[in-house]
Amino acid sequence: MSRPTRRTVNRALLAAAALSPWAAAWGTAAAPAPAAGGVKRLRYAFPIAETGFDPATISDLYSRTVTAGIFEALLGYEYLARPVRLKPLVAEALPDISSDFRRFTFRLRRGVFFADDPAFGGRRRELTADDFVYAIKRHYDPKSNSPNVYLLENARLLGLSELRKKALADKTPFPYDAPVEGVKALDRYTLQFNLAEPGPRFHQNVLADSSAFGAVAREVVEFYGDKIAAHPVGTGPFRLGEWRRSSRIVLERNPTYREVLYDEQPPADDVEAVAMAARLKGRRLPLVDRVEISIIEETQPRWLAFLNGQLDVLERLPAEYSDIAIPNNQLAPNLARQGITMSRAPLVDVTLATLFNMEHPLVGGNAPEKVALRRAIGLAYDTGEEIRLVRRGQAVPAQTPIAPLTFGYDPALKTEMSDHDPERAKALLDLFGYVDRDGDGWREMPDGSPLLLEYASQPDQNSRQLAELWQKNMRAVGLRIRFNIAKWPENLKASRAGRLMMWGVAWSAGAPDGDTFLALGFGPNKGQANHSRFDLAAFNDLYLRQNRLPDGPERQRVMRDAALLMVAYMPYKLSSHRIATDLMHPWVSGYRRNPFVREFYQYVDVDAGQQARQA
Repeated sequence: MSRPTRRTVNRALLAAAALSPWAAAWGTAAAPAPAAGGVKRLRYAFPIAETGFDPATISDLYSRTVTAGIFEALLGYEYLARPVRLKPLVAEALPDISSDFRRFTFRLRRGVFFADDPAFGGRRRELTADDFVYAIKRHYDPKSNSPNVYLLENARLLGLSELRKKALADKTPFPYDAPVEGVKALDRYTLQFNLAEPGPRFHQNVLADSSAFGAVAREVVEFYGDKIAAHPVGTGPFRLGEWRRSSRIVLERNPTYREVLYDEQPPADDVEAVAMAARLKGRRLPLVDRVEISIIEETQPRWLAFLNGQLDVLERLPAEYSDIAIPNNQLAPNLARQGITMSRAPLVDVTLATLFNMEHPLVGGNAPEKVALRRAIGLAYDTGEEIRLVRRGQAVPAQTPIAPLTFGYDPALKTEMSDHDPERAKALLDLFGYVDRDGDGWREMPDGSPLLLEYASQPDQNSRQLAELWQKNMRAVGLRIRFNIAKWPENLKASRAGRLMMWGVAWSAGAPDGDTFLALGFGPNKGQANHSRFDLAAFNDLYLRQNRLPDGPERQRVMRDAALLMVAYMPYKLSSHRIATDLMHPWVSGYRRNPFVREFYQYVDVDAGQQARQA
């Protein structure tokens, strides 16, 4: 592909933007002015709109990518270390853990302050252990309707679930001032968690997630009330500078952020990462002054904006451009000549071709005929074609929900989940009475009532391609399917409430452990991680068992058994684990994808002068 001229790209960008809802807020005419005075701006885009920035109420990746840079958890993950490695964040050190994995004690760093905010009345506000106690309790407050409380309830923090149940039963405000053994401040800087059951990975899987479990100041929440999602105030390297919902998010350097210096330790055999770390060593974080995030749902405008230098990083190259940008998974020579570089790594995720609402009268339930219907739909769906045509080979088939790079993943395991076998699907449908009774070419329910699948989707190009594949695959086995189109945040809300029959989405890990993928099927997680509302006693028992076991062969076996139950009952038709390729312009340095560090942007540097010259 020859290099497009700036005039050609601008013309194409304007034409594409004229058809895109992105144009009104971020079109070419409204592009930011070139960097001046050495101000460093990192510009990139989300393909899906955010939902808000209150850690207690969000679960989507894009909102959490923002909150991860504003709030800080006790622990985090080193940016360049491979394998990934935990580090203290606002804790002085890794926790003191009791031998039975039930007590976790942290000492906080002194001199950590929240970003300045009117809620503090003009005073500097130091972080204390009570801020973490309050932040954890907010997830238990029924008013928050937290999609993340399942992580804490599964960990069995002493006394907190009881407070939640009482508030729900009595319809009374959550008693934030009631002391509980589960999370308590021993003094101003000492925090302790106490669990009813062993939690060998509690600190790793929960307390290292800044996006959901960072410290929150009570006076900020009380000051902003129902508007708290638009006023995140944390101790992290950035603060929210601007927010136009579903359009533009700007993060600004937090001027009161403490001195944290770049000191990454990459593996010695990664020559590029070693050089990167050496160049940036000793620099104060964050390295940029602003992060400007646009919401560009359509892939063509996002791709053209990057080519035109209006985005500095193209995170997750759209699959349809992979043949152009990375033929044979190598950077195209014309892009390399422009100084563009690439970073390629597996996403620690699983794409769900669909979830099945297990409480829906048509596709739900564990009766044999319902299991047969879901398995037939799964066999009729062509995962291989999805990976070839929609994802352009940038994924591998999923055999179970557990993703690569997490404990519990078995690369040698092959299951029915990846099979495409329309004849077997037809035989299953015939066997259980899903046949065409009226001769119109479409199958009916065993009782003769209509069989119409309803699939929630979005108005973007990728979703349209997947819908076409679903339509084709279901028609091949005589199943009628209808698509209900809505914006992604609307579908998320409806899914959590159990109002969708089927919906395709993805699930990502925040820690290198397969528990988060098995959580998709744990009954008590309904409406949170468990969007399918699957509830099977045998699975629930296995999930709890693996959750309490230390890592080792026994836990691996239990996780495998649990995963195979999800394959057999098919509350989800899993399709793939994706591979991401990110592209960077030559004025960007320090970028390296780490699946467990959402706030990568604090480690990335921008040459503002070169960026301005290319504008």
